[in-house]
Amino acid sequence: MQLSRRFLPPMSLLCAFEAAARHQSFTAAAAELHLTQSAVSRQIRALEERLQAELFVRERQTVRLSPAGHAYAQEIRGALARIASATLGFKANPQGGSLNLAILPTFGTRWLAPRLPQFLSAHPGITINLTTRLSQFDFQLEAVDAAIHFGLPHWPGAEMALLMTETVVPACSPQVQAQYGFSQPQDLLQAPLLHLASRPDAWRRWLHGHAVTSGDPQGMLFDQFATAAQAAIAGVGVALLPRFLIERELAQGDLVRALPQLPEMESAERYYLVWPTSRGDYPPLQALRTWLQAAAGDFMLASAEGWSAPTKP
Repeated sequence: MQLSRRFLPPMSLLCAFEAAARHQSFTAAAAELHLTQSAVSRQIRALEERLQAELFVRERQTVRLSPAGHAYAQEIRGALARIASATLGFKANPQGGSLNLAILPTFGTRWLAPRLPQFLSAHPGITINLTTRLSQFDFQLEAVDAAIHFGLPHWPGAEMALLMTETVVPACSPQVQAQYGFSQPQDLLQAPLLHLASRPDAWRRWLHGHAVTSGDPQGMLFDQFATAAQAAIAGVGVALLPRFLIERELAQGDLVRALPQLPEMESAERYYLVWPTSRGDYPPLQALRTWLQAAAGDFMLASAEGWSAPTKP
């Protein structure tokens, strides 16, 4: 869609407004931009005249954003961040393209990072910049082209492509397994259960899937898989963890399946690649999407051949 230039204010006015909105002060904005306070004031007034609306409420020696100004500031800040990111990406790789990808920490470390050299080798002109996000965010306010999402297939204002499923297993240290002598799902309630903040009802669903009614099981709360896994290794309790993210620990014997005789349970949620609708035809994103789906498909096929069949809650 081609935008009319009459809806594009000069960059100097937008930068002055963004700084003033962030500081809630014309004086502080002037210091940041190396301008005089009166110059910033004139730029804000010029922008208001273009918009035919007040962006700030002026009260004696102070200013504060109007409701409309607050909403406009969020949009402008996101747009300026994307322009800056695009410029940085171009300077870093002028012969190709760059892609800002938001990742889940443990998924990015354990699954994506080891496979990235394959993508970069096949697409030498593309630079991937990684940033961590634990939950959904507004693409309009972030300089991010795409994200790895775990959950249900819902992200407002975005499109998504399915990557893969996961299975989860109760895991603990060998010492904890020996201490409690787990033999059936009900026995896990005797030990401390380790919970993930991003999946607060995971244990309840797992127990329900194995015909154990316990209300909401209590226990320690962690914000990342890696921390929960380390706590389980240290003998703090039993963690419900994705099998593919703890293969190393299981192979080394640092973690064991608390109930190895049980089949693995498939999570109700899935992993997706998510991107804003306006970014769908961006060539680096198209290349990443194609590669990720192929890599995830190969991984799921190998997993199905090597692991026991999962059950569903």
